[in-house]
Amino acid sequence: MAIILRLDRVMADRKISLKELSEKVGVANVNLSKLKTGKVSAIRFSTLDAICDVLDCQPGDILEYRREAAKEGETEVK
Repeated sequence: MAIILRLDRVMADRKISLKELSEKVGVANVNLSKLKTGKVSAIRFSTLDAICDVLDCQPGDILEYRREAAKEGETEVK
């Protein structure tokens, strides 16, 4: 996957627990846990907005795009 989730890092920087973030954002603990560990394929903008509001951060602090290396035999289009 080319999107790297950094929620765990931002939470650690802000010294906030998963339980506390869950309560403040209004999202189930299990769903935030999946987001924290990168076991999700999508996130609602409303959830991202709430997380950024609580953590006082930008979406780019939580999400990182990393280009995947081209597979053998493929050429990269620029």
